[in-house]
Amino acid sequence: MSQLERFIKFLTAEKQASAHTVESYRLDIQQFVSLLANGDEDFDDWGKFDREDARSYLQELHKLDLAKSSIARKLASMRSFYKFMLIDGVVKVNPFMRLPSQGRQRKLPKVMSLGAIEILIAEVQPYWERQLVHGGAKNEELAAFAAARDQALIEVIYSGGLRISEAVGLNFRDLDILSGTVLVHGKGKKERLCALGGPARKALRQYLQQRRSRVPGETPGSAIFINRNGGRLTPRSFQRNLKEYLESAGLPPDFTPHKLRHSFATHLLDAGADLRSVQEMLGHADLGTTQIYTHVSTERMKEAYRKAHPRAK
Repeated sequence: MSQLERFIKFLTAEKQASAHTVESYRLDIQQFVSLLANGDEDFDDWGKFDREDARSYLQELHKLDLAKSSIARKLASMRSFYKFMLIDGVVKVNPFMRLPSQGRQRKLPKVMSLGAIEILIAEVQPYWERQLVHGGAKNEELAAFAAARDQALIEVIYSGGLRISEAVGLNFRDLDILSGTVLVHGKGKKERLCALGGPARKALRQYLQQRRSRVPGETPGSAIFINRNGGRLTPRSFQRNLKEYLESAGLPPDFTPHKLRHSFATHLLDAGADLRSVQEMLGHADLGTTQIYTHVSTERMKEAYRKAHPRAK
């Protein structure tokens, strides 16, 4: 077994990293092999590289005109890989330690206004009514089911600040509509409780009525959000539908499910929620990750001031 395969197994079995994280590590390390080892698929002589090779790799990444954040992530992947091999005694040094900082860029998250979110939600049902008329939906039952499901999904993501993968991953054992909470399984197998507001609970009840007419029975381990064939809804399917709703409603096409999560955090902070509470609700391990939303709120405040105050300029 190659060192890369052993590292991937370590990330999966011991670190319990997500499939997306594991694949990112794999691609980053394979890119290193491509740039510094001529793409040799059987390459496994990691002890041959030194600090100068690491610097050369950094220069090659800069030539690709990558964002600083992408370069920083790739260096972190290599640093972790060499740390793993160093502990195992496979290599004697970690050439990626103490490389120059890349000054990671942190772009402010783009958020949707409450008005835009309300327009989006209100557009879902008319969209499917038009699909029914123009043949985009097979029958009235399917159109009503899709509309109820996607309205509920949007409400749940925005109400609880869920990632799309977390939302479509919900099972019935995770949901407690009466108490207005849902148990979310986040990154790194971490669990957190998220709140469901009144509109989200109402939308869920309406959707579940539609769901029961299609798939009788709600076992604890069965998916809440399903496709028309009864299988678990995928993030990609919902993202495709969301793009249609945005276009139909005349909203910016670059809004994504994750921007609903950004909006959740920003709107909470705008209304006076404390940073620690928002951190817990988002499931961030690092407060610094949550802190970027305070910058968004500040920028929104400054923009409102510039537009409204007579002596702002």
